[in-house]
Amino acid sequence: MSSEQTSPEIDILPTHNIRDEWLLLEGQSKSPLQWAVAAFAVVFGLWHILTNLYLNEPGMWQNAIHFAGFAFLASTIYSAFGHKTDEPWAIKLDIIYGLVVAAAALWVAGSESRLYEDTLAVTGQAWQFNIIDWAAGFILLFAALDLSRRVSGWVIPILITLSLTYILFFGEHLPGVFRTASLPLNDVMFRSLYNDEGMFGILASISSTNITLFMIFGGFLVVSGASDFVIEVSKLVAGRVRGGAAFVAVLSSALTGTISGSAIANTASTGVITIPLMKSNGFRAKFAGGVEAAASTGGQLMPPIMGAGAFVMASYTSIPYSTIVAVSVVPAILYFLSVAFIVRIEAVKYKVGDNQDMTIDKGKIVSGGLTFVIPLTVMIWLLMSGVTPSYAASWAIATLIVVSWGATLVAKMANRPDFVPTFMGPAKISEALMFGMRASILTGILLVAIGIMNNAIVTSGIGNAFSLMIAQWSQGSIVVAIVLIGIASLVLGMGLPVTAAYIILAILSAPALAGILADGVIVDMLVKGLSDPTHQAMFMLIDNPLIAKIGEGMTRPEALDLMASVPFEVAITLRPLMVDAELLTTYLLIAHLIVFWLSQDSNVTPPVCLAAFTAAGIAKSKPMATGFQAWKIAKGLYIVPLMFAYTPLISGNWFEICQIGFFALFGIYAINALIQYYAEGPLKIWHVPLLVLGLVGAFWPLHWIANIVGAAIVVFVVVSTSRSENSTALPSSNIS
Repeated sequence: MSSEQTSPEIDILPTHNIRDEWLLLEGQSKSPLQWAVAAFAVVFGLWHILTNLYLNEPGMWQNAIHFAGFAFLASTIYSAFGHKTDEPWAIKLDIIYGLVVAAAALWVAGSESRLYEDTLAVTGQAWQFNIIDWAAGFILLFAALDLSRRVSGWVIPILITLSLTYILFFGEHLPGVFRTASLPLNDVMFRSLYNDEGMFGILASISSTNITLFMIFGGFLVVSGASDFVIEVSKLVAGRVRGGAAFVAVLSSALTGTISGSAIANTASTGVITIPLMKSNGFRAKFAGGVEAAASTGGQLMPPIMGAGAFVMASYTSIPYSTIVAVSVVPAILYFLSVAFIVRIEAVKYKVGDNQDMTIDKGKIVSGGLTFVIPLTVMIWLLMSGVTPSYAASWAIATLIVVSWGATLVAKMANRPDFVPTFMGPAKISEALMFGMRASILTGILLVAIGIMNNAIVTSGIGNAFSLMIAQWSQGSIVVAIVLIGIASLVLGMGLPVTAAYIILAILSAPALAGILADGVIVDMLVKGLSDPTHQAMFMLIDNPLIAKIGEGMTRPEALDLMASVPFEVAITLRPLMVDAELLTTYLLIAHLIVFWLSQDSNVTPPVCLAAFTAAGIAKSKPMATGFQAWKIAKGLYIVPLMFAYTPLISGNWFEICQIGFFALFGIYAINALIQYYAEGPLKIWHVPLLVLGLVGAFWPLHWIANIVGAAIVVFVVVSTSRSENSTALPSSNIS
């Protein structure tokens, strides 16, 4: 497997800075030092499995060891010396630096109890750091800046620096809601290292317990041949319809999302097969790249892995991971079908996708199918049964190894030349562990580094200030709030990986969005009138003439105006009193899902869209043109979040969710047809109002008559355009 396939995240940085071959078994011969680093990666991967099953170290120690190992790997694999990366002195300096950072992390973990004892022994004094404590702390802060720069660029180091200066001295000079008291250096150091919101706190625990285990599981799936199985199954399912090559891209990216949960990884691993396949079947190069980027972006929305975002969401909301995965199934299907619809329209519009060679390699299906289906089924079953994600991933890995042994034994007994499963022996297991470790370096470094920003946000209270700004600017409008969050996610996504952008946005904006959703319930109560004296008393704190009507009821515009005048401090007290706790939790989940979906748009939205640029490199198309195509194709990223906010797609029962999801498909198709001005044939002017009417009816939540009428209208337009005698083919092969 090529380095691009194993770790596509490296496309963010110049390739000459990366010693990628050090963590690959195949390729050029390795020096003893390179073999030592590879062996460490294997042992480090095994430690992650054992620490989540049997070792049970204290959380601080587990997270410190986790960061220490990845700091060593990051400093070794991602060189600081550019074109000098292969010089012996550069290699030695990088390794020494990694060992020093690792030692500092272990020292900090070992010093926690002593620091508490020393500080308690000197009553009234601040945290008592000795010289080694200060040195270790500064080394870790510098390493967070430096290593995050090496793996993802300059944006995160700049944000970390700003967050530290904000709580150290800059915040007290700012006006208004951004003003905050300055903290002494030793307090900032202690909070950054030891707080639950700091470097070795909640975010580091998510990485050490869940994300890395799923990355390792993904490595085992890839090494065992599951990725080949995904491509062949996609050909089998989607290769017999017009535009089948593009449908293969959509389906294979959906299935690959269950392995990697990374848009760039999906694009690089499946795109090298699907993009040339689409081009050979007549699809425009930029469209082929756009389809792959848009479909691969859905990989992070596809259960059960969903990138790192689902783990962060479960930690921040205290909602079970299994619940988040379960409610994400239908939205993910909607997204991939929205991409498939535009593929269909493109294929019909340009009359491409015929006479395609979709030869199926049955051997790859049989060989890779067992190691894909059985372990993934075991993992999903364990997740649904309520065990921790790390436990489920660990047993899925064990299941895959055993299945590979059984499949190999059956293959020898069957003696079929096309049934050649991969035997997961020591070499293959080591390769899978190295794959997992290489893929985990990015998140292992970033989630620890972002802890510094997280601590600054929580300590300063700027998160509440940001939430207040969103509430004020949106004036209670969910659409405006979502637009503001979308703009913020796009700006952050220009320089941050998707997971990092989601974490920052979730901290800053999810509470505000959840509050706006909850205010809708209070507005309904105000319209009817409040009978509870406690609820009435809370509104007496507000200076608004409409208070006189809270007992008898008021019009909806009046209720909205009254809620808009509620101060932020009163609102956060009012919501838990007037809105059911379970409903508040649901709104928090909806808010996080909206932020999570919107944070994905940076993969496909110009001017910086890494998944689209990766696809453009494979398609040999113009990067920006490919980015705009990907943005058009991935419009489901904006449609589905609106459905989260305005329909019971998340909060309803399964029957309601299926009803909303089924009829939404007709609305999504109508939107695509309007944008392309084409359905099964060219649209006529009178089709446009019909499609608008159809999509409104299709999206109307839980209204059977409107849904059926809307769907019927869309079907009528499809049939009408397909029978149109004016449907003429447009040339495609000469369009770049």
